[in-house]
Amino acid sequence: MVETFFASCPRGLEQLLAEDLVGAGARDLKQIFGGVHFLADWPACYRANLHSRIATRILWRVAHAPYGNEEDIYRLALDTPWPKWFLAGQTIRVDVTAVKSPLKSVDFVTLRIKDAVCDRFRRDGGTRPSVDTRQPDVRVHGFINGDHCTLYLDTSGAPLYQRGFRQKTVDAPLKENLAAGILRLSGWQPGVALLDPMCGSGTFLIEAAQMALRVAPGARREFAFQRLRHFDPAAWKRLLDAARAGEVAAAEAGIFGSDISPVAVRATLANLDRAGLLPAVRLSTGDLLDIDAPAARGILVSNPPYGERVSDHDELAEFYPLLGSALKRHFAGWNCYLISADTRLPKLVRLTPSRKTPLFNGALECRLYEFRMVAGSNRA
Repeated sequence: MVETFFASCPRGLEQLLAEDLVGAGARDLKQIFGGVHFLADWPACYRANLHSRIATRILWRVAHAPYGNEEDIYRLALDTPWPKWFLAGQTIRVDVTAVKSPLKSVDFVTLRIKDAVCDRFRRDGGTRPSVDTRQPDVRVHGFINGDHCTLYLDTSGAPLYQRGFRQKTVDAPLKENLAAGILRLSGWQPGVALLDPMCGSGTFLIEAAQMALRVAPGARREFAFQRLRHFDPAAWKRLLDAARAGEVAAAEAGIFGSDISPVAVRATLANLDRAGLLPAVRLSTGDLLDIDAPAARGILVSNPPYGERVSDHDELAEFYPLLGSALKRHFAGWNCYLISADTRLPKLVRLTPSRKTPLFNGALECRLYEFRMVAGSNRA
């Protein structure tokens, strides 16, 4: 049976998300800012959760109607057959997003949807689910615009960028799906040398290693769709078994990482080890300004420090020219990709970007700068 879904993603990666969804079997896609609406059957929903590196959540649309006030939204939620899809003994959480809504309080709308879900359970069976805002079994999402309300059940659970293994973090890590999107935008493919010389807790390296070893991003975690009453465990087992059968044994993959901080390198080591990816990546402690390229050609990706991470702008103004000099000196023949919210970066590194791609790291507007390091041709 074909259902209606919405997949969210970091803003700027909608086209890549659409490619993932088509690969999973979705159809009738409609891209909007921050996500993609689509139609799919349940196996395609399972595949999208399992295989998409770009999606943040995949939501199943269960109700949609115009509204004039909060009570209209309560009535819509009350008329939705929640007990058909999950049990009163399961815990719930309700979240609401409002865009250009005339209603005064999103919190009150959230409360009314929660009340309606519980009242529907009481009406149908006498008992109601409990609320758990930390680790609910079932997440209900409401979206209200100027005149319509849409209700969704979350098929993902924990955000899909939580791959199920990262424990050690350092300051300002990128979300895994944003890192995966940057790797895709760079054109990197397994077999091409890849370096992150400011690796932090290793997000780029882990995503690249998973791609090189054909590890599905969701193969080591659970999903909310497994807790819905109509879940098909046999269909899911077939998909998961096929994904795991396609994995390649962990081995050297031409992926390199380094950081000036030994703490960051230890965090990356721990995360790679926990993910079973340690053999695929070569790690070292070193200053980007001094290290040599690990191959004659390749792709460098990094999330260098900027204003959100380093408060002293004078410190950054000193660092960036040194960064540009190091790239010219050590990385001729490489394509370098730097994501930053600091719009001064190209001018201060004294390099001319060949491409600038707008991306959002959470709510923070950034640019992904591409620098093609051909000796002598990149001076601004």
